[in-house]
Amino acid sequence: MKLCRCVAVPALIAAFIAGCAGMPGPDYRAIVAAPDRTDADRANDARRRPEQLLAFAGVRPGMKVLDLGAGGGYSTELLARAVGSQGAVYGQDTKTPLAQARARFDERMKTPAMKNTVRVLRDYDDPVPPEAREFDLVTFFFTYHDTPAMGVDRAKMNRRIFESLKSGGFYVIADHAAKAGTGVSASKTLHRIEEAVLRREVEAAGFRFVAEADFLRNPADPREERVFALKIPVDNFVLKFVKP
Repeated sequence: MKLCRCVAVPALIAAFIAGCAGMPGPDYRAIVAAPDRTDADRANDARRRPEQLLAFAGVRPGMKVLDLGAGGGYSTELLARAVGSQGAVYGQDTKTPLAQARARFDERMKTPAMKNTVRVLRDYDDPVPPEAREFDLVTFFFTYHDTPAMGVDRAKMNRRIFESLKSGGFYVIADHAAKAGTGVSASKTLHRIEEAVLRREVEAAGFRFVAEADFLRNPADPREERVFALKIPVDNFVLKFVKP
């Protein structure tokens, strides 16, 4: 299955688009197969396809990454493994995260895999710690759709993310697709968001769209059911933006 579709960007930026530029990168397969990962995380791999997601995001050793909506830390840990000891990952969640997710993340922080990780508890309106700047990559996996129901000022949120990135830095978002024309109305009921609306919100902050991936798409999903109740794989979009 095709990994991604790229749009025209300046050559210097395009050279860094993982999965499209053909550049050698970390051994993502080995990262996912690490023997010290938990059984629960391995069970999540089937639906999250982390090897392809890491490759599409272009995670490299030494990067500084902000992982928004970190939840229990599944993606945060994978990013921390990929950037290695010379890199750093900031795992963000709201000031009052769900108790179960907070407990899982706190437990992860005790493991060697998270040595290069910083825990961040800040609301989405202003998710970036003031002392943390010049990120190479910001990720937002399967949580952006929650922000409308939470009353988040998404324009402010995306501006802060834009400001926190280096020029040429990337913003990668994966989320559950809603039907065309529904906008953000399914945020709370179905835990979905319309892809076109999300893209417009991000581009309004100054980002340029770079690429989309189809490895998590499922055209058979009618996009009318709550994602947690669906009996087939959810139709998920994965988008990549760059700060010019």
